[in-house]
Amino acid sequence: MTTDTSKERIGFIGLGIMGLPMARHLLRAGYPLTVNNRSPEPEQALAAEGATVARTAREVAEASDIVITMLPDSPQVEEVVLGENGVAEGLRAGGLYIDMSSVAPSTARKVAEALQAKGVDALDAPVSGGQVGAEQASLSIMVGGSEQGFARARPVFETVGKTLVHIGGPGAGQVTKICNQIVVALTIQAVAEAMTLARKSGVDASRVRQALLGGLAQSRILDLHGQRILDGNFQPGFRIHLHRKDLRLALEAGREQAVPLPATANVAELMNSMIAQGMGDLDHSGLAKLYARLSGLD
Repeated sequence: MTTDTSKERIGFIGLGIMGLPMARHLLRAGYPLTVNNRSPEPEQALAAEGATVARTAREVAEASDIVITMLPDSPQVEEVVLGENGVAEGLRAGGLYIDMSSVAPSTARKVAEALQAKGVDALDAPVSGGQVGAEQASLSIMVGGSEQGFARARPVFETVGKTLVHIGGPGAGQVTKICNQIVVALTIQAVAEAMTLARKSGVDASRVRQALLGGLAQSRILDLHGQRILDGNFQPGFRIHLHRKDLRLALEAGREQAVPLPATANVAELMNSMIAQGMGDLDHSGLAKLYARLSGLD
């Protein structure tokens, strides 16, 4: 695949269910791309398409103008960026770091402060849209950090997403993401409860969904995840254990800000139960499977 030498060189660390398709979009858009991942298979797939593979995060940063990470949680981001042979050791002054993971707002602020001391701008830019959004380059991207950094990153964001919003300073993107995850989790819970009640009452749940889609209860989650629930298709687009992690971050932020989040705590406990029962790798719409089991339908 031909790269465009006029484009900024990008490093991408974390080639999982979201990171791999995002990195592939950047490569296909002509960005010179250097990648690193814990397991070699995604690296090899992108290398076959023209990417360069680096052994460490530091090597990725040394070869890049902009480094993007897409990692599971706060500890991994801190290790990859601030740890030995990390991004901070390799990015030169004037570089840009973009974390597209979902992590604690406090982690985003800590990383931004450390990098700014080295003359490197930092953005926290978590995404919403799941695997499908990553594959279709239709992600919603919520950005914290400087206006200048956002303007510089815009062409990169436009390659992987459709909705780009600069929220505010460092950490603001991560606050927005956990707010998003609260709304998504509670809406999935509501749809799961409604579909389970319909089934247990002997009513056609597909017709219930159809009726609700025409009224005030209409939502994208009722549309998409309601159909998943009807089909019993819980193959992951976004796994339960990852959503539970995001709700943990929300509850931690709630404690820090003295904001009560009782509904969030409730759905997080339901997800804990699913993980304990071996269902943590199901899609988050799999909450309906737990409700069915509790209701004697499964």
